[in-house]
Amino acid sequence: MPRPRVRRTEAIVLRERDYAEADRILTLLTPGGKVTVMAKGVRRPTSRKTGHLGLFNRAEIMLAQGRNMDLVTQAQALEVFEELWHDLLRFTYACYAAELVDRFVPEDEGSSDLYDLLVSALRWFSTGDDLRLWCRYFELSLLRQTGYAPSLHRCVVCEGDLQAETNYFDLAQGGLACPRCGMQIPGARPVSLSAQKVLRYLDSRDMASVGMLSLRESSQREIETLMHAVLQYTLERELKSTAFLRRLRSELAMREASRQKPEGSAKPPVFDDQPDSA
Repeated sequence: MPRPRVRRTEAIVLRERDYAEADRILTLLTPGGKVTVMAKGVRRPTSRKTGHLGLFNRAEIMLAQGRNMDLVTQAQALEVFEELWHDLLRFTYACYAAELVDRFVPEDEGSSDLYDLLVSALRWFSTGDDLRLWCRYFELSLLRQTGYAPSLHRCVVCEGDLQAETNYFDLAQGGLACPRCGMQIPGARPVSLSAQKVLRYLDSRDMASVGMLSLRESSQREIETLMHAVLQYTLERELKSTAFLRRLRSELAMREASRQKPEGSAKPPVFDDQPDSA
């Protein structure tokens, strides 16, 4: 069935590129999929679309079928996520989420669930507290929705149930392996029991439940390192925003340490390495 010549849809701006004197090429995620469109004259101060089609904006737009790509004829911002533009760390997390979606989702593919996930992620990164935890939830949800969900409950080699112990992650087979199998796989990395619990929790719970978690710094680092390895292996490249995010967080941590402020009392972690709660 041919696409209608004019259609209305919601969209989130994933990426933008200036074109000619006043135009801009936009990569959008819509409830119906990812599309690349042309916004003619949007860079002119007098354009009615100016301010409505900014990076990460959620907008209602009208698209008209063009010769090479669809044209944005109308746009009305629905959500701007202003907090992202006042905090470099939050903005960088939003860049990371948008780049992940852009890399994982082919042109003209996607779903309303994926669209809703990105809207939620932008809201989390705008106002949430534990940005790293929300990022891990987003990564696992994106992998699940795009068909790359890691296997976390059964050994990817012998298919036996995984026990409450240190198991191994095999990037090539996309999941955990039991110690007997994992130690035979070149490059398989050990994953602590606490990290396995967190991954399973994030993969099976809703956003409200995730917001109640509090993790040790060591667990945060282990899970982040593993997820970045999984994503890099799946995409066969490291995202530009990953390296920048790593450097930025390091610089911010050094600045915070230099202030020598006393640390407040930390909430107890939810997960530990005891097998009785696996």
